[in-house]
Amino acid sequence: MTAFAPDSLVLNRKLPLWYQVSQSLRASILGRTPDSSLRLPTEEQLAEHYGVSVLTMRQALKELEQEGLISRHRRRGTFIEPGARRSAPVRLLGSVDAIVAQQSGERTTVLGQERGPVPGDLAEYFPDAAELVTYRRLRRDGTTGEPTNWAENAVRPELAAAVEAADLERWPMTKVLRDVVGVRISRITDTVEARLADPATAELLDVPLLSPILHYTGVTYDEDGRVVDVARIRYRGDRFSFTVTMDAH
Repeated sequence: MTAFAPDSLVLNRKLPLWYQVSQSLRASILGRTPDSSLRLPTEEQLAEHYGVSVLTMRQALKELEQEGLISRHRRRGTFIEPGARRSAPVRLLGSVDAIVAQQSGERTTVLGQERGPVPGDLAEYFPDAAELVTYRRLRRDGTTGEPTNWAENAVRPELAAAVEAADLERWPMTKVLRDVVGVRISRITDTVEARLADPATAELLDVPLLSPILHYTGVTYDEDGRVVDVARIRYRGDRFSFTVTMDAH
């Protein structure tokens, strides 16, 4: 069995360290491969991996334990719950890893990709691009197999050249662009609005035509201020939670 190894993390000193570590580890747990070990490294090993103190690591683990993703046993260690799956809203404090965690833990099928001219409704985001590569994906609940959402990602062709379908079946596009392609992401702008299911959405999500859905648009910018990805995700209204916590300081 492959030992569980959490993903790497670039810390943002403007956000609480425990929060960033908990969201990164959460995404790693939900996106783990079936043959991964359920045993987590020790607190000290995890603290060294993330470059934080043991005290910070304990606070991050406490957050995951309260959510039911892990269990901690004196003298035995810390273990991933076998049936661990997303059950609570993700608190978003501006962390890319929180976005990744929100979209992790589901079984993803790549429906296809195509390269073509920039659609009119995306022209404002890609004024310097002639073409885009669009990926279509369907996500299902990892336990029940029920469809939860389907996504379209419009990506610049030069970046899409380094994107593999196998990566998109395992991770959200945000993580693939950052950790596989090497894009230095500066910010993501999110918009969530209520809409009615069109024929394609109704068929893919197994919901009645014109039934309420939630339409999420995520615009990802690199450190030069260029848009590198526009994600449009249609969620079943009964399978989506989105909580934003505002820091008063």
